[in-house]
Amino acid sequence: MCGIYGIFQLDGAPADPALMPAMGRVIVHRGPDDEGHHVDGPCAIGMRRLSIIDLAGGHQPLSSGDGTLWLVCNGEIYNFRELRRELEALGHRFKTASDSEVILHSYAQYGDEFIHRLNGMFGFALWDARRQRLIVGRDRLGIKPIYLYRDARRLAFASEAKALLALPGVSAEIDPAALHSYLDLGYVAAPLSIFSGIGKLAPASLLSVEGGRVEERRYWRVPRTMDRAMAESEWTERIRARLDESVRMQMVSDVPIGAFLSGGVDSSTVVGFMSAHSDRPIRTYAIGFKGTAADDYYNELPFARRVADLFHTEHHEIVVRPDVVALLPRLLWHMDEPLSDTAFITTYLVSQFARRDVTVILSGVGGDELFGGYRRYLGNHYQSYFDRLPGWARRAASAVGERLPSDRHTPLLNLSRLAKGFLEGAGLSFEERYRSYVQVFPDKEAQQLLRRGGVARPDRIAEAFRHAGGGDALNRMLAVDAETQLPDDLLMLTDKMSMATSLECRVPLLDHELVELAARMPEKVKIRGWRLKHAMKEAVSGMLPRDILNRKKRGFGTPMGAWLKEDLAPLVRGLLSESVVGNRGLFHYPAVQELIASHHANRIDGTDRLLALLNLEIWSRLYLDRRAPDDVTDELKGMLAPGAQKQFAPQIDTD
Repeated sequence: MCGIYGIFQLDGAPADPALMPAMGRVIVHRGPDDEGHHVDGPCAIGMRRLSIIDLAGGHQPLSSGDGTLWLVCNGEIYNFRELRRELEALGHRFKTASDSEVILHSYAQYGDEFIHRLNGMFGFALWDARRQRLIVGRDRLGIKPIYLYRDARRLAFASEAKALLALPGVSAEIDPAALHSYLDLGYVAAPLSIFSGIGKLAPASLLSVEGGRVEERRYWRVPRTMDRAMAESEWTERIRARLDESVRMQMVSDVPIGAFLSGGVDSSTVVGFMSAHSDRPIRTYAIGFKGTAADDYYNELPFARRVADLFHTEHHEIVVRPDVVALLPRLLWHMDEPLSDTAFITTYLVSQFARRDVTVILSGVGGDELFGGYRRYLGNHYQSYFDRLPGWARRAASAVGERLPSDRHTPLLNLSRLAKGFLEGAGLSFEERYRSYVQVFPDKEAQQLLRRGGVARPDRIAEAFRHAGGGDALNRMLAVDAETQLPDDLLMLTDKMSMATSLECRVPLLDHELVELAARMPEKVKIRGWRLKHAMKEAVSGMLPRDILNRKKRGFGTPMGAWLKEDLAPLVRGLLSESVVGNRGLFHYPAVQELIASHHANRIDGTDRLLALLNLEIWSRLYLDRRAPDDVTDELKGMLAPGAQKQFAPQIDTD
């Protein structure tokens, strides 16, 4: 695992070697163990290395025996041993024991088609000196990020956008189209980034630069074809076998390894298979909250302990009341881009906790998107019952839904929130109903909020549906998630927050062969009646107890909505005051004011919307105003009353 970066001079000028250390310094957290650069004519590539495999001999850039191919790679190639044996049989001679070296030899043997032979998570750049050709590639699911900058003279790439901002002539400005995407989804979907002029290489893409031409192609998508003939028993057996194999492959490491454990189905599955492949206890790490009823509602530690006891893990817990005010500026600097998903806070805290002991961690991220674990996937099921009601009853239910209170921090109000969300979208088409489930700011509210109009508005949801094919409703939604929320929200925050602590996070549930297998599974097998993730639960039913399989889902986030109404309310008033909003010049203040009031009164659950605006303002102070995270933190702490400052001082209990 590392951070990579580089430039290619499209104008033919020699690349400046001095730019490589400058780009590397800003992402040293991604690779504190080593640094390397290679410059050849118009191309320069570099990396910061976190040593995982071949600790002594895996220095990058890696080169071929004749010095014509050079590589920097961020990530892991899990099937490198099999590929190495195959290539050695064909006459290739390896210089190191690094997993990444198989990319060099595979390219030499197979050309660009080598990409189809890789099983792993990766972002890489390969320089072919003989052809004066640069290739930049990203893994199928988008586990590892790649940012791109291009102007008339040069093309540059990096694992994090901040490395591109270290280049002369590259400045931080908001892309108006990306701002629309951010308000729509709570994150900026590829190929855009929040920065004007800086984009993201889409998952499963190869970009090549040769002869003055820059070309980008997609080499893989989630399969569209369903297999409706296979019996459920065979599906579950195949899923179980592939889960087992994926976890086994991703346990390879020359440094200590562990697992995140929430006690949910996904993380428990990963820990269960890890235990089966280890002759010593697996190190597991869990996070919980304390202090208020809302904190208790988000606390999953009893479930994590249950699974830890079951598999006799070396279990570690951290119970926190996080110092949100101190964390947000630092974490948003690491994130590069703002987002409205509170999971980035918990992911950072548990990563920081685990990094005391291990360098590699396995996570259950991706199971919900693969096997149907979100409540929104039941929308069609609910809709089929709703449509049976007489017209007057549907109209009455919708009218009641408008008046339901909404909050996510108590069981009753959370149920009311879910009912309200369903009823608001019940009269919409399938695609628009899905959009209503994932949208942060509905179109009308976004238009009322934004001061600048007339900007082309990207619609990644509609585009993703066009690529999703004509399969059943569930698999179309899952395919859209794989193109949008998964890479640009969940995997992005997982990568950035774990790497902020120099921890490599692997996601075995997103093994591409497992993804392809799950994509062919019909809806009726994935979800049975009201039971989400039915097929996956059946596949691991011999390993996990019934109370874990059937427990209610709780997201890996924080009780942020409750905090924003209480201890963090002064922060909301300070960061979203009339003067601040007016000076920033992005939003109409009356719309912001109405949002704050509606959230506080439980008329809506405005957690994601408020956090989107708060994080955008903090991000703006960091990147647009060019202020240091500590400077912004001091300012935010000054907004809190003394009692709130004490409440949100770090409170951590560990094992």
